Amino acid sequence: MKVLFMGTPDFSVGTLEALADAGHEVCLAVTQPDKPKGRGKEMQFPPVKEAAMRRGIPVFQPKRVRTPESVEYLKSFQADVCVVVAFGQILTKELLDMTPFGCINVHASLLPKYRGAAPIQWAILRGEEVTGVTTMQMDEGIDTGDMLLKTEVPITPEETGESLHDKLAAAGAQLAVRTLEELEAGTLRPIKQGESPTPYAKMLDKKMGSIDWSRPAAEIERLVRGLNSWPSAYTHWNGKVMKIWKTGVKSAQSGDTTQQAAPGTILEVEKDSFSVQTGDGVLVVQEVQLPGKKHMEVQAFLRGNTVVPGTVLASGD
Repeated sequence: MKVLFMGTPDFSVGTLEALADAGHEVCLAVTQPDKPKGRGKEMQFPPVKEAAMRRGIPVFQPKRVRTPESVEYLKSFQADVCVVVAFGQILTKELLDMTPFGCINVHASLLPKYRGAAPIQWAILRGEEVTGVTTMQMDEGIDTGDMLLKTEVPITPEETGESLHDKLAAAGAQLAVRTLEELEAGTLRPIKQGESPTPYAKMLDKKMGSIDWSRPAAEIERLVRGLNSWPSAYTHWNGKVMKIWKTGVKSAQSGDTTQQAAPGTILEVEKDSFSVQTGDGVLVVQEVQLPGKKHMEVQAFLRGNTVVPGTVLASGD
């Protein structure tokens, strides 16, 4: 099939490459404009642009894809279908209808669960044990189109936002290939979505990473995993921002200290971890990072820093 591809971040790249490898003619890669990044503010290409250029696929980077000029340009390719993966702009009805097979979206959740911008991380934050990818026929709503195909991906107890991102990106790439095969063969059976049983998976921001020690230990542990690698969970220790990268929850059988200190209090320090009182249970901190330093295991951290039991870790910015 002749494919118009729309996508921007790393998550989109696997699908672009899988479609090309499957023999589809990706006639154009549409992605967001280059953005300045880092201290030097050098312009950086979106990952989809880099991948398209490696394969000799033409690239289009409109500020607003819905302008009449952009729409006419896209229509001129006379593609069979448009595949959209985390593009980052809202498509108008004219864009949705510009190809015979419409626009197919690859969404990183088992719709209608977790509609929105950050379904991968919210699945971990909410304690889901299984997530997955859904392909859908896009309509004018936000992730509300008819579902086409699904594939499930288990969430392991150690899963982070980053590791789950990579698993779902790979699963989504293969599901997109299957979807176009069945679309071309006429064997797809679209299914209407019902109401979503979960809250909207809103976009992440840095403030979400601020640890509220009055919350349960299990919830904080999921926060740490879900926001790894961005925006990351953090607290304040000795006046410094301390990012926390890996934790565990101490079982109730490990001791009776869980209700003897205020939330955020460091209870004990061991050679490879330190434990913190929460609003319900004890969190064991195993990997941390201070500003300007690499993230490290607590065992290495303690060789250059003294963590004192009784110190209270502060919440807030």
